[in-house]
Amino acid sequence: MKNFLFSVCCLILILNFGCSKKEEKKTILKQKNLETQMIEVYNDAMKEFEKGDVIYAGKKFGEAELLYPQSIWAPRAVLMSAYGYFSQGYYNDAINNLERFLIKYKKHPQSDYAYYLLALCHYDQIIDEKKDLNEILKARKYFEVVIKNYPNTEYALDSKYKLELILEVLASKEMYLARYYIERQKWVPAINRFKKIVNEYDTTIYVEEALHRLVELHYRVGLIDEAGKYAALLGYNYNTSEWYEASYRILNKNYKKRKNMRKDKNDSLLKKFKDIFK
Repeated sequence: MKNFLFSVCCLILILNFGCSKKEEKKTILKQKNLETQMIEVYNDAMKEFEKGDVIYAGKKFGEAELLYPQSIWAPRAVLMSAYGYFSQGYYNDAINNLERFLIKYKKHPQSDYAYYLLALCHYDQIIDEKKDLNEILKARKYFEVVIKNYPNTEYALDSKYKLELILEVLASKEMYLARYYIERQKWVPAINRFKKIVNEYDTTIYVEEALHRLVELHYRVGLIDEAGKYAALLGYNYNTSEWYEASYRILNKNYKKRKNMRKDKNDSLLKKFKDIFK
């Protein structure tokens, strides 16, 4: 009886083992079929993309990813879909794909490209610095991510260039607001805007004028020492600037007279020079 039970148990184990091997083969075969299907759909998507039908191509790339998300082709499909949408100006669709890519495929080798393309999606939507502040700030954020985390890539180089342009746009917005306050004789808010340009956007073309306006406004409200500090800062960094000359004129009322005296002296020298060759 014991031998019979032992034989039955062995038979059951053998059958189970055989079934599991067959199931494993079926699973492997199924995976191979899915991958083949995915590659076919991916190739179809590429053909549509090359034809210029990015909407249909984007849907096909999405199908390819869903068929076999574990494949190396899945994240590529997401990026291709995002680029297709971006190239035709469908920025929201591109942004959705890129944000999903960065969450789903963390530490992917092409994350640098994903962040760069995400920054471009926001950058290309900047039309008017007076209105598109949200897009400006998002573009700045993602360009800074590329520069910080992927400094040795070609994307970082272009990101630095575009970030400089963004800083110019942000500084121009502050300048626009400051001038708005000056027109309404709101000196304190204007001063704060000009200070922001000096402190946060000191590499832009607006910093010289901002320093001069700080001299001008502080002098207007009676803060002569503060005006002198900004004039000194302007003179130290931009002593050949027209804005420094304007600031010097504010703090030195006899500047115009001195300038005319210098001109009279130059005129007399020129006259003597002409007299020699009469």
